[in-house]
Amino acid sequence: MDIIKKLAEELNIGRHQAEAAVKLIDEGNTIPFIARYRKEATGSLDDEVLRNLDERLKYLRNLEERKEQVIASIREQEKLTPELEKKIREAQALVAVEDLYRPYKPKRRTRATIAKEKGLEPLADLISMQMIKEPLESAAAAYISQEKGVATAREAIDGAKDILAERISDQAEYRTYIRNATMNKGTIQSSAKDEKAESVYEMYYNYEEPLKKAAGHRILALNRGENEKILTVKVTAPVDQILMYLEKQVIVRDNPYTTPVLKEIAADSYERLMGPSIEREIRNELTEKAEEGAIRVFGKNLEQLLMQPPIVGRVVLGWDPAFRTGCKLAVVDSTGKVLDTVVIYPTAPQNKVAEAKKILKDFIKKYNITLISVGNGTASRESEQIIVDLLKEIREPVQYVIVNEAGASVYSASKLATEEFPQFDVGQRSAVSIARRLQDPLSELVKIDPKSIGVGQYQHDMNQKHLGETLEGVVESCVNKVGVDLNTASASLLEYVSGINKTLAKNIVAYREENGAFKSRKQLLKVAKLGPKAFEQCAGFMRIAGGENPLDGTSVHPESYEAAEKLLKKLGYRAEELKRGGLTGISRKIVDYKKAAQEIGVGEITLRDIAGELEKPGRDPRDEMPKPILRSDILEMKDLQPGMVLKGTVRNVIDFGAFVDIGVHQDGLVHISQMTDKYIRHPLEAVSVGDIVEVKIISVDLAKKRIALTMKGI
Repeated sequence: MDIIKKLAEELNIGRHQAEAAVKLIDEGNTIPFIARYRKEATGSLDDEVLRNLDERLKYLRNLEERKEQVIASIREQEKLTPELEKKIREAQALVAVEDLYRPYKPKRRTRATIAKEKGLEPLADLISMQMIKEPLESAAAAYISQEKGVATAREAIDGAKDILAERISDQAEYRTYIRNATMNKGTIQSSAKDEKAESVYEMYYNYEEPLKKAAGHRILALNRGENEKILTVKVTAPVDQILMYLEKQVIVRDNPYTTPVLKEIAADSYERLMGPSIEREIRNELTEKAEEGAIRVFGKNLEQLLMQPPIVGRVVLGWDPAFRTGCKLAVVDSTGKVLDTVVIYPTAPQNKVAEAKKILKDFIKKYNITLISVGNGTASRESEQIIVDLLKEIREPVQYVIVNEAGASVYSASKLATEEFPQFDVGQRSAVSIARRLQDPLSELVKIDPKSIGVGQYQHDMNQKHLGETLEGVVESCVNKVGVDLNTASASLLEYVSGINKTLAKNIVAYREENGAFKSRKQLLKVAKLGPKAFEQCAGFMRIAGGENPLDGTSVHPESYEAAEKLLKKLGYRAEELKRGGLTGISRKIVDYKKAAQEIGVGEITLRDIAGELEKPGRDPRDEMPKPILRSDILEMKDLQPGMVLKGTVRNVIDFGAFVDIGVHQDGLVHISQMTDKYIRHPLEAVSVGDIVEVKIISVDLAKKRIALTMKGI
């Protein structure tokens, strides 16, 4: 198989683009580095396309490797024909290779192998030829052998039938036909093991859907219901059509002695051997596709969450709400430094509201707090009510935000948090995390295992390795899009920078602590174990504010400094002028980019990137994202009325809709059908996590705590 050609076709890119990307990946370059600094070679492929290419490249190379193993195994058995080798080499998927290999695969002892040991293969061949001119019992009598354990003619016939049933089930083209027929005309069905039992799976207690229409989130729900022993799930196939097909393939002439037996054999081969294994394959395939879709959605949601704009220059009070153990508070200054922590008990059972308010008022005055970041966990609503009452009693302009605290408890109990705050308990650490994730979501959330950040669905049911790799890739992509301040970034943030692993991240921090702030990017080469290749991969993503070379504060790669300096000189600027901010309008001063690129000695795409960066050095792409809604008053579910229009923040996007925080304790659901007037295949086509949207209330169910919203007709 021509892997490059296949990648180009699948990803709808040029052959030269696929070739260049594969070469760069094989040379050990990271996806963020290739996407940002090798646009010339790849024709500006973005990191999403490059990650897809990398994943498919691994699959296709594994496929080619498996083909070689299969061909070698069949050759060793001296059963490889040129036609079979051609079929294996042309196979487009692993399942097709395994189907072709099935007849030659070393088998465990089956009914067919036992029958062969009893010497019944010649009888099977005789039946298969369909030329018998006497009853089968007469032909089978010759195979009766006490020594071999064949006592009667009927036993001999049964053994021969087992051999033929296995032969039929080993035919690759039969399996392909059955798999396609089942996928196109089959259904997936589920029923309850106990119809009277209450559960979240009630809609699946008597459920049926065509396989080709089964949505990913429903497949994952059925799987979970089955695993929890609440549902029985099965695939139904078009059995009559399949048996008719098999009979047509197997019965080549009408013979009164063999035709009825071959019909029995075809039915047995399907029902006992092919049907169950193909059902398993189809269930696995549906699950894999559903998981891929869910992982993709999780990744998109995580990206949007990580790319939330930071709220800078504010002193923030982080509030980790709780009942019995009290609410943990942490005051964090504008740089993220912890100024103070305290525990208050305004919630049940203590209900010390007056005492809590006094502590809060003192904190607000003492530290000039202007923003309160409240976690959305247990006792969040009660805490919010206390905050709103307090804000009405004070003159200071303080606002609050409810933040998603998913993963805060995981972080606060981690080894990393213990190292960062050895003097704090888990509650205090959690309050610090809740404050900081408002100030700089990316820097704080990188400390948490991406799987613990609750912006997906069914994440615990998925292939954890694949999920982990995808989410790590998302975090890596976000960190490198934003870039990091080399002199303030934590080891947790640095380890996601292109070319930097955990060891190098710790070494960078250790070097910084020992030698003071980095003055130039070149100093990175003095960090233990950080060689030229790692430097090449990471340098462009590391920023140094106020360093020796102003270009170190931009995303211009050191390999392009000479070109940047030539461009500045050509346009009448000096690099020092960058220290005062961007050189506005520089990109418009280049009349002919192609000519200028040739004169300077770089590619045209690289020159455009350099000019754009000199215009807005160290531009933060998060600035373009919607800012969080800051609140100073509260709404309750009982205040909501159908028809009310509110602004809200998208908290989570799933296959069938999006959950929106509209300022009450319960998020509302905008179903996919209520998002837009035009047809969309997935909610991500209309909204993303963090989007500020206008919604209208359709209905409110106080008992079930459900709010139905629409984005249409507003």
